[in-house]
Amino acid sequence: MKWLAWLLLVPLLGYAGLLAALWWGQERLLFLPEPLPADHRFNAGPDVHEVWIDVPGARLHALHLKLPAPKGLVFYLHGNAGNLDGWFANADFWRQAGFDLFMPDYRGYGKSTGRIDSQAQLEADVRAAFAQVAPAYAGKRLVLFGRSLGTGLTTTLAVEQQPDLTVLVSPYTSLRALAAQHYRFVPTGLLRYPLASDEFIARIRGPVLLAHGGRDTLIPPLHSQRLASLVARPRLLLVPEAGHNDIHAFPAYLQGLRAALDAL
Repeated sequence: MKWLAWLLLVPLLGYAGLLAALWWGQERLLFLPEPLPADHRFNAGPDVHEVWIDVPGARLHALHLKLPAPKGLVFYLHGNAGNLDGWFANADFWRQAGFDLFMPDYRGYGKSTGRIDSQAQLEADVRAAFAQVAPAYAGKRLVLFGRSLGTGLTTTLAVEQQPDLTVLVSPYTSLRALAAQHYRFVPTGLLRYPLASDEFIARIRGPVLLAHGGRDTLIPPLHSQRLASLVARPRLLLVPEAGHNDIHAFPAYLQGLRAALDAL
């Protein structure tokens, strides 16, 4: 019967090895940074400035759109792939809305140095970036904006800062819930980045705009609907024809976002 024991043991060992690899290597699955050379030049316009934020063990790079007389600040946390060269792509929208825009790259993204190794580190980096830019906007409107991966980080920051408006585009209830949908064979406790927006979002006192594409298969719109049910002042903007990566190209999304900004 030894052969039977080995027959059962081999797949168990393989499964255990897979789980160990996921535990230690999940950053490579969650984060897809694209580095940029130090001399890379951005073509976002003369009113967009490069900014550096010193954090323990790294320097974060950010772009800052600065208008002559802004209504306030939009602090924008982007998704899990690429860098600012791709994400800082619609500055004219914010110019026309009358808001300054500040967008940092996470560690290892674009010109930012270092690498991501924990959720606590990510959240501390976001706080450091916000603390550097926010004092210049005292007395003005504050909008915290997250897209995809950035929505979990934005929710936590919004609980701490209580902005005039929180915008979550293509959000998830938590990364654990999302992982359970896509990888049912993996125990959710294995994920070291839970980013549980559903545990914090009810503590945001101001208005929350949740925008989602109806054809989003990566993060289904049910996540936004669930989060909206937990918020005191929600607005759910569903764009039926949009997917996960193209929602920003649809007029209904842009009009809904502009209306929320104008309402401030």
